[in-house]
Amino acid sequence: MADQHYLVGLDLRDRLVVVVGGGSVVQRRMPRLLAAGAKVRVISPSVTAVVEGLAGSGEVDWQRRRYADGDLADAWYVLACTDDPDANAAVVAEARRRRVFCVRADAGELGSAVTPAVGEHEGLTLGVLSGGEPRRSAAVRTALVEALHAGQIDDSAAPAAPGVALVGGGPGDPGLITVRGRRLLSRADVVVADRLAPQRLLEELPAHVQVIDASKIPYGRAMQQEAINAALIDAAKAGKFVVRLKGGDPFVFGRGFEELLACVDAGVPVTVVPGVTSAFAAPAAAGVPVSHRGVAHEIVVVSGHAAPDDPTSLIDWSALGRLRGTLVLLMGVQRIAAFADVLVEHGRPPDSPVAVIQDGTLRGQRILRSTLAKVADDMAGEGIRPPAIIVIGPVAGLTPGG
Repeated sequence: MADQHYLVGLDLRDRLVVVVGGGSVVQRRMPRLLAAGAKVRVISPSVTAVVEGLAGSGEVDWQRRRYADGDLADAWYVLACTDDPDANAAVVAEARRRRVFCVRADAGELGSAVTPAVGEHEGLTLGVLSGGEPRRSAAVRTALVEALHAGQIDDSAAPAAPGVALVGGGPGDPGLITVRGRRLLSRADVVVADRLAPQRLLEELPAHVQVIDASKIPYGRAMQQEAINAALIDAAKAGKFVVRLKGGDPFVFGRGFEELLACVDAGVPVTVVPGVTSAFAAPAAAGVPVSHRGVAHEIVVVSGHAAPDDPTSLIDWSALGRLRGTLVLLMGVQRIAAFADVLVEHGRPPDSPVAVIQDGTLRGQRILRSTLAKVADDMAGEGIRPPAIIVIGPVAGLTPGG
């Protein structure tokens, strides 16, 4: 049985790390080396565009030439990552003479060190070695990190400090919440959730977590914003860590900034976790691009909360009618006839393609394709209901098969 490796953490801050080679392996290793504060010197006639960019910004020292004996002087750590086995062997040989640990990318067993599969969680750094089976170590690393993020493993971390996190839950599919959002959700004492927040994530919460329904059903029952703000502030001041779980992104027609201001005014610590907005995600899930080369050079996202003739509306519908790019309409189901009419009135062709995506990214996702002239009747005929994203413009006529 081969000897096992000794897993250790290296303090590389302000210490020279020499990397011989400039390909994709080097590119993958670079972020963690730089995050460790190492002084990285890359020796290679050519490098990837990313590594070249790091050199251009002064983050790494790129010496545009082949490796030569003596290049490892003063190095604390070495990576041999060329596509030439003889060159890698020479690097390893010099490293041994200098008693410097060296990773050999093309044949790990021939180096004096190996790179573990690494993951991070809440200040923890996890490294997994599997004795020469990198896919196995990567799989175990990923499973451990995902379990920690989801709260399935108790890492004995201290309870989250009292405060509020405004978390964007994404367009609906629970798999589309951000990693950070899911991690904070797993640590919550109280969750204040919208109707459009991923409901399956609520089912996974431990029994002790208090869930407050802050549903805002379009044109129906609504919990007043002041009451939502009060619920967040009261729970945080009672020593709880509160997650305000919203659909999409908190700051995209989600009134998230109002909640942030209320928390700040009340002296409650608050953080914002961006989410994947349904304005772009729902069309993408249905195969509708909101932009496409040569088709659309602009994307405008519009709230349909107020009618075109509503005095409280802040939208310049005449300008939107003159545009030729993509218009993404949110909360527009009830008033689609008025929106279509005003766009046509101000210049949008009646035959402009329209795609309507209901329940985007969810199991019940539906897509309706129509035109501005017909979309109101077609939506009524098909029984389209909120939540639905309406995409107007040439991109709405594009299909993956066409």
